Amino acid sequence: MGSVEAIFLRPAARLPVRSVDSADAVSARGLDGDHTSGGKRQVTVLSLEAWRDACAELGREVDPSIRRANILVAGVDLTNSIGRPLRVGGVVIDVLGETRPCELMDDDGRVGLDAALRKELRGGVFGSIRVGGPIRVGDLVELGDRSTGA
Repeated sequence: MGSVEAIFLRPAARLPVRSVDSADAVSARGLDGDHTSGGKRQVTVLSLEAWRDACAELGREVDPSIRRANILVAGVDLTNSIGRPLRVGGVVIDVLGETRPCELMDDDGRVGLDAALRKELRGGVFGSIRVGGPIRVGDLVELGDRSTGA
């Protein structure tokens, strides 16, 4: 079992993220206040441990908000999460795919971060919100079983 370490909302594409203590996850839509809405990529999740591994490979610490993921979790291995439900407090996210890093990760002198994130789903995953509700920093996070969907 893991926990929510940070929540980030992206008001618009390419604008800086906003760190918040809580957010409302809206079923089949995304996080209230985030610029994405609907579709398969309603929410993005990043593992703190995977982020730290990428930073170690890069040779320096980089603030995880630069990744622009919505939810930063600790204690949850996302490498085998695709096709499984992720419980975040009372919210259920169906993990659908890898959030592929892009060359923008290398902007502002972070050359090499893009490549460091391409291993073992270090760049995170995306999914759709099956069950909405509030998400708060500190909420428990658990990866559900593939076969039961719970």
